Formats: sequence, structure tokens, C-alpha cells
Amino acid sequence: MADPIRWGVLGASDFARRLMGPAIHAARGHVLAAVASRTPAKADGFAAFAPGLRVHDDYDALLADEGIDAVYIPLPHTLHVEWAIRALEAGKPVLVEKPVAMHADDIAPLIAARDRTGLTCVEAYMIVHHPQWHRLRTLLDDGAIGRLRHVDGVFTYDNSADPGNIRNRADTGGGALPDIGVYSIGSTRWATGREPVEITHADIDWEDGCDVLTRVSARFDGFTAHWVNSMRLLPEQFVLFHGETGLIRLTAPFNAGKFGEARLELRDRSGITRIETWPDVNQYVLQVEAFGAALHGEAPFPWTLEDARGTQTAIDMAYAAAGGRPA
Repeated sequence: MADPIRWGVLGASDFARRLMGPAIHAARGHVLAAVASRTPAKADGFAAFAPGLRVHDDYDALLADEGIDAVYIPLPHTLHVEWAIRALEAGKPVLVEKPVAMHADDIAPLIAARDRTGLTCVEAYMIVHHPQWHRLRTLLDDGAIGRLRHVDGVFTYDNSADPGNIRNRADTGGGALPDIGVYSIGSTRWATGREPVEITHADIDWEDGCDVLTRVSARFDGFTAHWVNSMRLLPEQFVLFHGETGLIRLTAPFNAGKFGEARLELRDRSGITRIETWPDVNQYVLQVEAFGAALHGEAPFPWTLEDARGTQTAIDMAYAAAGGRPA
């Protein structure tokens, strides 16, 4: 049996402690070996599920740790490119949280560093590892709903009670589109294999330089899309692919298991709805195992930096259509 891939986490974020850290440790052939935090006490929660965890009080110290084979980066959005490049230059493959960058052009140096080092560097876009999305894409490709004409996507939550959260701070790359718009927009791109031709409408509510409620409409080759993302509304999520002869709805497309059971509903002209569900699937564990398969040359990772750049390009287009980000 091959030795496990030993992971280091760069930044003891709450998300890493609750979801990605446990997923790394639970994935077959992987182990969480170290965490770096400039506030070492924040790493205490990781030791509960990863005994023997090493804690570094400096990010560079973790990158220099010879007992680390791969690095996961859940730092604030504005730090992703810088530290991903530094990890690659230290000889460590990288799984970097979304969004990779705040502008599409900012991803180019990271792609160059990946190509220069020859190391794996990908965005942690977990939904493309969930079987419900693979099933949806197969159904679309097979013509199960006829010609696709429209996509609706909604992803909302409310963090108004936490003004210090990095998602509510412009200086750390906050905003609904960077945080969750990547899912509504990126999933449409991935499922259809098509890119938005034009953002036809973008209406954005701003608070302190962060977009907190966005309504974006787009035109693709052959269909239209409308996405609503918010950090100020009652939690909700769904995605609907509407074709000429049927429709497909995912009821928990992004936080399957947390928001609700992964469920795909396929309705045709007869009015019959067929339902498929995927209980007990952890898309974060699948993401880690897919990363390992890519490192071992067993299978390509299904979401590349170029894919991330495509979604960021669409987000940049949405901001531009709304008049740009506040100065």
C-alpha cells in the first residue's frame, strides 16, 4: 500500500477546521499532518480529529516542512495567488480555495507557475466531484430534456450578523459573487460546457464595498441564464435546467448533505417526475481523493485553473455590466 499523502493547511480557517480538514483526514490515502496559523491557538480544533498534528506559527515554515506532500490554502481570497505560487516554488502541489483570484487576469501568473514547476495546482471546486452533477451533465448530453433553453440558479444565505467576516470585508475579497456566485455561474458552465456570450443584466446591492445581493442574467449560445446570489437573504439554493421537452432540478446543488439531501428531479412532458438521490456522499472527501488520483497520474482532476479563470471572467463581466466595483 502506498504511503499516504501528507497534507499541510495554510491558515486555520473555520471552514478548514469544520469541513476540509476532516475531509482530508477521512480520505483514503491521505492524512492531515500540519497546520500553519499566525494564531496557533486556532489550530487546536484540528488536533481533535488529527492526533499528532504539527502546528507551525509561520506559513513559510509549513512550506519548508519536509513532512508535507501537498498544501491546501483556505486563506482570504486576496492571498490565494501569492501563497499558491509560493507553495509551488517550495515544491508542494496545491489545492487552493475558490475563488482563486479577484480578477481573471490575476490567475495567469499562477498558471505560469504551475506550468513552470510541473506540479499540480487546482481550485477546490468541490461540486464537480459530486455524482449528482455528473448525472445531470450526462442527462443534458443525452438530450433528456431536449434542447436546453434556460437555467435558473439561486444560492443565498445571511451573514449580516457577522460584519467582521472576511466575506463582508472588501479588503479581503468579500462579496456574494466571489463567495457563492462561483457556484451558480461555474456550475452552469461546467454542466453545459458553454461560456456566457454576454451579461445582459446585472443588478447589485452593495454594502461597504461588498456585493451582498446580486441578480445576473446572461446569454449563452443557445440558452439564457439567471442567477441570484446573496449574503443577506434567507438561506436557499437550487438550480433548474429548463429544456423544450423536460426540466431538471437539483434541490441541494452546492451544499449537498448540509442544506439537504442531494436530489435530482427530472420531469418530462407527461408530467411524470423521476427522482434520484445520493445520501451520505461527502463531496469534500471525493475532492481530496480526486486530487490524490491526479498526483499519482491515475485520473485528470475535473476542474482546472483554466476552468476557474473562465468563471472569474464571467464574474468580471457581471461587475462590469453593473457599472464596476465601488472605488
